Amino acid sequence: MAEGSDPTSSRVKIDMDPNSTLTEFFTNCDDYLLFQLTKCYQDRLEQAIEEGVEGLAHMLISEDHLSGQENQKVSELVEKGNRAGSSKLLLNLVMEKGSQARKVMWKSFVKMHHSLRKLGTILREIQERGPDPINYMKVGQELSEIPSHLKDLQQKHKETLRLQTETLSVNTILIKEKVKIFQLVDRYTELTVISNVRDRTLVEHELLARGQHHEEWREKHLRRELEKIRTDQLFQSSFSQRKSKSGNSAAVSGVPGIGKTTMVQKIVYDWATGKIYPNFQFVFSFKFRDLNTINCRINLRNLILDQHPYFGNILRALWKNPEGLLFIFDGLDEFKDRIDFADNRRKTEPQFMCTDPECWCEVSDIVYSLIQHKLLPGCSVLVTSRPTALHLLEKAKISVWAEILGFVGDERKEYFNKFFEDQAVAAAVFKHVEENEILYTMCYNPSYCWILGLSLGPFFTQRDRKQHRVPKTITQLYSYYIYNILKNHGREIENPRDMLLKLGEMAYTGVSKKKIVFRNGDLIEYNLQPSQFLSGFLMELLERDDSAQSVVYTFPHLTIQEFVSALTQFLTPDPRDIGKLLSEAHSEEDGRFEIFLRFVAGLSSPQSARPLQEFLGPFLHQTTCRVIDWVKEKVEGQIGGTQTETGKRKLLNTFHYLFESQNKALAQNTVGSAEALSFSRLGLTPIDCAVLSHIIGLCDTIKHLDLRQCSIQCEGLKRLGPILHKCQELSLCDNKVGDSGVKLLSEALRNPECKIQKLDLNGNDLSDSCAEDLASALSTDQLLENLHLDHNNMVDSGVKVLSAALRNPDCKIQLLGLEDNVLTDSCAKDLASALETNRSLVYLHLGYTKLGDSGVNWLSVAVKNPNCKIQELSLDKNDLTDSCAEDLVSALCRKRSLRTLNLDSNSFTDQCVPALCRLIQNCRSLEWISLWGNQFSPNGVRQLKSLRGSRRGLTVRVLTLQSVNNAASLKS
Repeated sequence: MAEGSDPTSSRVKIDMDPNSTLTEFFTNCDDYLLFQLTKCYQDRLEQAIEEGVEGLAHMLISEDHLSGQENQKVSELVEKGNRAGSSKLLLNLVMEKGSQARKVMWKSFVKMHHSLRKLGTILREIQERGPDPINYMKVGQELSEIPSHLKDLQQKHKETLRLQTETLSVNTILIKEKVKIFQLVDRYTELTVISNVRDRTLVEHELLARGQHHEEWREKHLRRELEKIRTDQLFQSSFSQRKSKSGNSAAVSGVPGIGKTTMVQKIVYDWATGKIYPNFQFVFSFKFRDLNTINCRINLRNLILDQHPYFGNILRALWKNPEGLLFIFDGLDEFKDRIDFADNRRKTEPQFMCTDPECWCEVSDIVYSLIQHKLLPGCSVLVTSRPTALHLLEKAKISVWAEILGFVGDERKEYFNKFFEDQAVAAAVFKHVEENEILYTMCYNPSYCWILGLSLGPFFTQRDRKQHRVPKTITQLYSYYIYNILKNHGREIENPRDMLLKLGEMAYTGVSKKKIVFRNGDLIEYNLQPSQFLSGFLMELLERDDSAQSVVYTFPHLTIQEFVSALTQFLTPDPRDIGKLLSEAHSEEDGRFEIFLRFVAGLSSPQSARPLQEFLGPFLHQTTCRVIDWVKEKVEGQIGGTQTETGKRKLLNTFHYLFESQNKALAQNTVGSAEALSFSRLGLTPIDCAVLSHIIGLCDTIKHLDLRQCSIQCEGLKRLGPILHKCQELSLCDNKVGDSGVKLLSEALRNPECKIQKLDLNGNDLSDSCAEDLASALSTDQLLENLHLDHNNMVDSGVKVLSAALRNPDCKIQLLGLEDNVLTDSCAKDLASALETNRSLVYLHLGYTKLGDSGVNWLSVAVKNPNCKIQELSLDKNDLTDSCAEDLVSALCRKRSLRTLNLDSNSFTDQCVPALCRLIQNCRSLEWISLWGNQFSPNGVRQLKSLRGSRRGLTVRVLTLQSVNNAASLKS
């Protein structure tokens, strides 16, 4: 089972509502329609029922549509962990059995859908699309017969596209082989694509876009909550979110470097080789980067002929069957013209809408009109974009939204296996990456895998490289990337320092202006000339122009541009006011300089500077000192300003500077004076957690670490593992760390140097599976005083294990919170035994459980024991009635230690008011009692109110059931 998943998810809940609309629909559905519906949704159904395959099989058996032998085969696959295979097998068995089996299966889906989210989504779609799904099922599915006179042209077009897309060019930064050519099918690694998009207005830097959002959605995918979609399903009607008879448009989102362009190349290649989209007769693919060179009006006909002149006058024949056409537009975020699909905000007025492929208009109008199905209605369109530009499509007629999550699980390892020919090197590099939390988290993105491969490979292939110098920070990684370029290309240039200085100045201007594409004019402005070194450092791209081909330059990745921008600050002979430059960059709110600043801080480290100085000469010492002073100033100014989310975010970013600098003395001098760190309610990524771990590890002063509601999950907690034992107070509530996270925490608690006294694990999806680990820690750790386990999924068996640990003489727990867990009276005897034995336990919170009268009777017996020192007891919302009141009051009246008692939201009536009054009068230590939400009459409330003069300092909270909004508080 995936970490953090619901342990009861495989126990399917049954909705016995035979009168539902869907049940009637499937009961009355004719055989052919049901067969078509099943075929249409089969791929999605296989995913949807994975977690409920046992329940579906049981229903089919009960209706005599599945034999015991067939069920055995399904069960064997489940037991082997192959749920995907088990669901596929079960669906295939049903499809072979005929119409009655299919009817039973679909009616079973209706009963199961409350427990299986993806199944519910499919049923809602069927319900929303009306009683006759035949129409939408056919959209994009039928094969259109291509006229004979177009067959030769189609073959020529496919052959052209195959030749254009069958190879993949990869920069190697090696002088002998600057670019390696691979067969696409040999190099391509499948990416995880989900049939939905996260926040469409999300603005993410590619290096920052890993962590919380990516990890959270990756975990959801692993828990089978997200639907995975293959590229050949992008125009499948069952994934479509809108009905359209005029064609389909699909949008695929992904952060930079995630593989959008390579995915488009693979789609075109697969179509050209007949593997996907047989329903499309012709596919035309455009890059927005190429379209930017068109500075005049043009029509769709010439747009196609410019790339494929062999179509000539035959294009008019293609316009007659737009359903057979697919247009692909890659990189909407790179388009120079804004396309806003809300008509009133478009650059071009609606009356200039392009509706004819021969009509001359702006490129933006052609793209707009194709997506909106105003031009060639019936054709299909695929658009790719970074998340930053995705909001432009919000008003567009998009049928299918998808997002590339990148590499998941073993896909990362597969990339390195394909990257290195020597599998021993591949294994060694991946092992290093896997063991380094910073580098491993980057590996969801193919671009970072490429940089990692280029930078780390030499350490495992060259004997003279020392293993202990393998990069550990991102700055060190990029330093070695540039080092390898200099090593392989440095001899081509007389003065590489001067060349990098000029290049860095141009790169910095680009970062400041959000510019990633440079032309010859830009190079000339910075006294640069295209050279062998530059072509090894920059990728040359051919852009098409009306008159001639123009060359443009772009860094292989934005982060490389940012690194070179940072590097130039240490090379310039005139450092100017580097502090002012850094402060101005830091003041930009949109994050454009965030990675640049991390690199600048990192280059102040000797470990990062050393390899580069071998070729570039010494870095300016004055600059290094000023950078360190600037980081010191930022930390000192922000360490106490974490009251707001902005303050926390700023401090976290500054910690990243500290981490990249690897400056132990700087960290100790700045953070060493702090006793508390709070990042509560700020989403933290695994990389953020690794940075925190590093900083806190250098300072022994942090007593309280507050990470409430930071979404760190088990992955983040693992990164924090080495420093957890150093804190006295650890607040981790609402982080979904799960049982596996508790295993990590128990290791910290058992550490002989552990200082933890207070541990808050409220709301962390904990079950009884973690009880043994907690019990082991409780029996060992003699400093732990407060343990909050409220709002989890602990059951009686888990509490029994904990109770045994509480009885251990070495256990010093004073507060135990078990509110809102799945507890019944079955665990009360064990808790009572712990209360009788443990003299330190004074605060016990058992609210919102199901102890009931019998459970409280057990506790009452324990409370009478002189060894019990209870001061605070919470029993709110426990299904208590008057039956247990006498025993409870009798026990508590004798307790001279009891100060607080919570009996809210139970079923006490006036019958127990005399007993409660006796408790209030006789328990002289009692300071606060709450009785809200019980069934007292106004007369009962008056009796309790009459005690207001009984003694000073007593608070009694009570109200009638009929007056929930009029709470009465008596204080005397």
